[in-house]
Amino acid sequence: MNFEIVMPVLISFAISVLLSPIVIPFLKKFKFGQFVRDDGPQSHLKKTGTPTMGGVVILISVVITSLLYINECRELIPVLFLTLGFGVIGLFDDFIKIVMMRSMGLRPWQKLLAQIFITFVFGYYLLYKMDYGTLTLIPFGNGAYINLGKWYLPILFIAVIGTVNGVNFTDGLDGLASSVTILVATFFSVVAIGTRNGISPITCAVAGSLLGFLIYNVYPARVFMGDTGSLALGGFVAASAYMLRMPFFIIIIGFIYVAEVLSVMIQVSYFNLSGGKRIFKMAPIHHHLELSGWRETRIVAVFSIITSLLCLVGFVAL
Repeated sequence: MNFEIVMPVLISFAISVLLSPIVIPFLKKFKFGQFVRDDGPQSHLKKTGTPTMGGVVILISVVITSLLYINECRELIPVLFLTLGFGVIGLFDDFIKIVMMRSMGLRPWQKLLAQIFITFVFGYYLLYKMDYGTLTLIPFGNGAYINLGKWYLPILFIAVIGTVNGVNFTDGLDGLASSVTILVATFFSVVAIGTRNGISPITCAVAGSLLGFLIYNVYPARVFMGDTGSLALGGFVAASAYMLRMPFFIIIIGFIYVAEVLSVMIQVSYFNLSGGKRIFKMAPIHHHLELSGWRETRIVAVFSIITSLLCLVGFVAL
């Protein structure tokens, strides 16, 4: 049993570590480099040209590992679908940024429309193909569930799209999204193994893949995951939470994602209402901390520590 648990981690880790040195030179050769915004932190301008779209390494290692287990664990299908679906959206987004040499890839409405479609297919599959039901675990409810009924799909759309964009916003510093999501994936792995839910091969594979990718993504990063990686990881987090019937737990264990999204929403709303004033020096909030004098490595460490503690809170809330 222990061998079966460890193997997806080791396989995905090995693929990620071995594939990165092949993919990074390829991305450099074809000038798939990061385009840094002029209005972003000035310290980030030196990152211009760093290979992006490294998320393909994460996707490949996770997909290959998951396919080894998919015959025995059919529960992997919806998680793999949402991970790949959002990963493909991110891939197109990254590709357009590189080709057009701009910080924006897909138009906001194009990205949102694609995200809604992928989320709809995922929700439809859960409810009508898997007959998964609408029961959802309540945090700190002593194992009690609530039947969301007609609210299940609306909440699913908010949770999935919100989580995906939360992870996307978090991917703004070297190793930040990777470090935080490793911990979230580990949390899901422990829960999946304990409940024998069947999705542990992919949760373990994501943890292993990110451990391998982080070797090249840690400060100073040799490669960025891009939207290819961040959107895929957001899809993975949301899908895993739903397969474990615990979407409300995203607010706890994924607090960093939530804080990043809220900081952007607050900044934009206040800016529009106040006629140009700002609450934060820059949003998302990790940029505010940067401009307040925090180093990238410190922010990544603090956010990882917060996530570790909140994952422990998540176990208590089960």
